[in-house]
Amino acid sequence: MAADEGTVRIDSWIWSVRLTKTRSMAASACRAGHVRVNGERVKPAHAVRAGDEVRLRHAGRDWIVEVSRIVRKRVGAPVAAECYIDKSPPPPPREEIAAVGDRDRGAGRPTKRDRRELERLRGRGAP
Repeated sequence: MAADEGTVRIDSWIWSVRLTKTRSMAASACRAGHVRVNGERVKPAHAVRAGDEVRLRHAGRDWIVEVSRIVRKRVGAPVAAECYIDKSPPPPPREEIAAVGDRDRGAGRPTKRDRRELERLRGRGAP
């Protein structure tokens, strides 16, 4: 089930402890530079060992975890929670995540002016 010694690939470990849904998502996050081990950006094949600090940006959330146990295969959620020490900040309350600029159902397609206002509210458009 679990091996407590040695090292394992970072993409495999992230997937094994259920921080990402699939191993390919973990590898993609590494290639995109969203994974850091002890402050350094790493490739998917980087070896991780107990005591390393892993920072992962995934699904709009920053995870900061310390590796406490090495696992080579995907494990259940209760066992996965024992494999790392979560040091990440708590997620913001749901009220703060509320969607900006939602339109009422049946309001029709937004006009060009409406679209520009929505993009400005979301921080993507010009001021």
